[in-house]
Amino acid sequence: MKLLEGKVAIITGGSKGMGEAHSKKFIEEGAKVVIGDVDVEAGKKLALELGEDALFIELDVTNTNSWDALVQQTIKTFGTIDILVNNAGLAGGITGLLEMEEGLYKKIIDINQSGVFYGMRAVLPIMIEKNDGAIINISSLAGLRASAEANPAYTASKFAVRGLTKQAAYEFANKNIRINAILPGAILTPMAQEMLTSEQLEETAQMLPMKRFASPNEVSDVLAFLASDKASYINGTDIVVDGARDTIIK
Repeated sequence: MKLLEGKVAIITGGSKGMGEAHSKKFIEEGAKVVIGDVDVEAGKKLALELGEDALFIELDVTNTNSWDALVQQTIKTFGTIDILVNNAGLAGGITGLLEMEEGLYKKIIDINQSGVFYGMRAVLPIMIEKNDGAIINISSLAGLRASAEANPAYTASKFAVRGLTKQAAYEFANKNIRINAILPGAILTPMAQEMLTSEQLEETAQMLPMKRFASPNEVSDVLAFLASDKASYINGTDIVVDGARDTIIK
């Protein structure tokens, strides 16, 4: 039997990068997948590619009305919600605290932090009613420590995702709802490939303990397990997927 057979999952930011890999993996493991994204063209294209078990719904994770509409359409189409993956996020580039524009700071916090809160609040009543559910929030290695490759808002938001995850996991554990966070390290996403030259990618890879980036699929494999009934007693935890990167002192 497939890991997610019969489950209905919402994946935010599910049309590109790691989100696309997650959507494909969940379909492969037997789930029905709702791809929520602001990129309508990419979302519709991916849903068409994945077939009848995939549905694209336009979603602005910072807008509660957008969340309500997505939840209603998901229920109408697939009948329930078993899994939420809060994957949508914004990096925002490398900027120092004094140089960072206030508008960019607020935008990153709104998407990365508030979007997770809005998502959990939108689906939890359904999960509470059925006394079952799994939520996975995508944080980052930047949610564990400062980074020369991030900015204050990104780091703050990813720390906050971990806090939201733990508080919610504690609150809803007695409802058989598991809420965990995944913290990816260096992942070879299309965005990374666009931002860095092949030489820069190789130079960065050689500084990593495993001498390579992870593929998005390596994160998706962990995500699918964590969303499945196989992980029935894993709750309120951080799972780091970083190839031992966090062991580096400097």
